[in-house]
Amino acid sequence: MTTLLIALFGGAGAVSRFVLDAEVRRRARGSFPVGTFIINVLGSFVLGALTGAFTHHAGWLSPTAKDTLGTGLCGGFTTFSTASVETVRLWLTTGKAVGARYAVATALVSLLAAFAGIALGGVLA
Repeated sequence: MTTLLIALFGGAGAVSRFVLDAEVRRRARGSFPVGTFIINVLGSFVLGALTGAFTHHAGWLSPTAKDTLGTGLCGGFTTFSTASVETVRLWLTTGKAVGARYAVATALVSLLAAFAGIALGGVLA
């Protein structure tokens, strides 16, 4: 049953990513992949909040819910592979410095968002 829930929530996360990215692309013109950046930062924050809540208040969330929301929803929503491809695309089309800045910014801001989510999840749950 858990596997089915992870698959369903993973699909919901992927569809949510597609819709959000399309909307961001429609509004923000240019070569910088703003949608993927926002998606990965937001997903890192949400997964951090779930992790913080589960770690500090284990009874708040069942292991099945943690797996379903974390692995399924957040895993389907975030996208390391797209961020990697967009890093290479920026590297090749706009220069090595732009590609490198995007890669570093994505990793750093996503990590900071995860830490913030963990802190918030530990306090609120």
